Amino acid sequence: MPGYEVTEPRLRCVLPFEAAPAEVRLLRRAAVRQLHRWGTPVAVDEAELLVTELATNVVKHVGEGTSATLILEWRGERLRLEVHDKSTVIPALRTANCDQECGRGLHLLTSLARDWGTMLTAAGKAVWCEIALSAQRGCRRVERAAEALENYQGTRGASALRARGLEESAIELIADLLHWTAARGHDPDDFLDLAQMHYEAETSAA
Repeated sequence: MPGYEVTEPRLRCVLPFEAAPAEVRLLRRAAVRQLHRWGTPVAVDEAELLVTELATNVVKHVGEGTSATLILEWRGERLRLEVHDKSTVIPALRTANCDQECGRGLHLLTSLARDWGTMLTAAGKAVWCEIALSAQRGCRRVERAAEALENYQGTRGASALRARGLEESAIELIADLLHWTAARGHDPDDFLDLAQMHYEAETSAA
């Protein structure tokens, strides 16, 4: 996938792509490679998911085969992602009553990104978001997992029983999540592969 990079006065990478499922996978990998080259592994998992959703939304709502562009820009403590396409239709968040697919990408932006927005351009529009970079993100992941597991089965306290309870809760929670993905029509193996990929990317860069 051809692209070009500008390193002054900030790190910037421009990746043109075609709106197609196979191209989205290549785009995601290209973005991950670029972030590793820049030394921003703490943002790889969020960026990978957001790149996938932003590019997939172009496929769904602008049209398969449409030409689009992903721009990665690292400014200080923030990573900015922009996806440009040729449509002038500005996306909007939908209500909870719409079907499970509509507006999912934008809801993901609101939950993962520090800030996001849309803008009209000379050629169409751009949807952008920014991720806060933090050296403590890995530690926060462990803290978040412990909080989730404690709330999941009420395994609180400071004893060996609590440790075993958290381990059992982790297994049950993962199993429940796999049931949840299957109920939504997804392949649980794909979600496990993505989770493993995110984990390995972070641990190998630590």
